[in-house]
Amino acid sequence: MKNNKILAIIGARSGSKGIKNKNIKKLGGKPLLAWIINAALKSKLINKVVVSTDSAKYAKIAKTFKAETPVLRPRKLASDKSIEVEFIKHMLDFLEKKQNYKPDIVVRLLATIPFQKSKDIDNLIKKIIKKKCNSAVIISVAKQHPKKALKIIGKKNKRLVSYFTSKGIDVGSNQGRQFYKPAYFRANVIAFRPNLIKKYNSLTDNNVGYLLIKDKKSIDIDTIEDFKIAQYYLND
Repeated sequence: MKNNKILAIIGARSGSKGIKNKNIKKLGGKPLLAWIINAALKSKLINKVVVSTDSAKYAKIAKTFKAETPVLRPRKLASDKSIEVEFIKHMLDFLEKKQNYKPDIVVRLLATIPFQKSKDIDNLIKKIIKKKCNSAVIISVAKQHPKKALKIIGKKNKRLVSYFTSKGIDVGSNQGRQFYKPAYFRANVIAFRPNLIKKYNSLTDNNVGYLLIKDKKSIDIDTIEDFKIAQYYLND
């Protein structure tokens, strides 16, 4: 395992619309970005940690917390409509051309997951090292089952229907949650072999491994309410 070059790329663009400068907003006395940097640096398997950001200010903060910021992300790759794989490719291309560095495994992390545990990241990486898969994702149980999702249709006579069937409020014959097969959501950590990008233009393939964690660890901060919940967890 020690011979593997394992790179963590932390995404932290500056253009958050919901909360201005969300990725550097203070949580527990330090910038949100610092939390995931610390988790990556404490990993026993990751041996290089870089931050992909379009902001010189963010880059300076990242360096303060011992992450590398070898290049700023172009603005065109940092909008809310940018495709995630593009900023990963940008960083990998730069590292190969300028540092002659080609990782064996990449771990994509985000600044918005402050409570991610280093040991969970390592356990995810091990699934790839042990050749069980070429990509793997940390997941948590969905708080609301997808089959209960609804949508509003119609222009003049708007009405509420099942998101999937578009018929009435069809949520599986009103069955309780216990009757559904468990559903999961990504907890925003993806580990993968870089060749998947060239092969599929994706961070994952059709054989994705996973690590299931408790939902408290998987909080993904997007709103001010999420910040309040995170602060509550810190004081709990």
